[in-house]
Amino acid sequence: MGLEAVVEEIREKGKKEAEKIRAESKQETDKILAAAGGRAGEIKLAAEAESAKQTGHIIDQEVSAANLLVKRELLNTQKALLDNVYENVLMEIAALPESFHREAIKKLLSEAKKEISKGKISCNTRDMAAVKAVISETPEFAGFKVGSPVEIDGGIVLEGEGGELQIDYSYRTFLAKVWESGLKDASDILFG
Repeated sequence: MGLEAVVEEIREKGKKEAEKIRAESKQETDKILAAAGGRAGEIKLAAEAESAKQTGHIIDQEVSAANLLVKRELLNTQKALLDNVYENVLMEIAALPESFHREAIKKLLSEAKKEISKGKISCNTRDMAAVKAVISETPEFAGFKVGSPVEIDGGIVLEGEGGELQIDYSYRTFLAKVWESGLKDASDILFG
């Protein structure tokens, strides 16, 4: 065998060996790429799932915050409306005729007399004449004298002798009691 034949045979063997290495290398590369592609797909799915979860969580938080804001605004509006009703009731009572206030003062004084038999009666400026008339016309109230006017919507504030006992029978006090006991019912009726 000649030298050229040996060289040719070595070349052929080298080519075959190189092709075999290339084929194995390609196979290994394909395997690595397939594994990487599979892992990339898993990572992508996991990222999409986490993204969807986070998006859902953020949306839930925003919806909750919006609902809370709407509820707060609704409650503030309802409170403002109820406060307005409260003040209007006091104004309506204050606008009633003098005869109503005179009769109310007489009844309030009769009730207060059960706790304080003598003392000073204070009322607002509007009702001063009615209080004086009730005291002078009704002998059972002879132990009372008229005090200076006070800032109340109507009714009376009675102070016993010596100032140790004071009874607040102002319209605002009575309305506050009625308001507290009936606020839930009124709110249910108005706002269902």
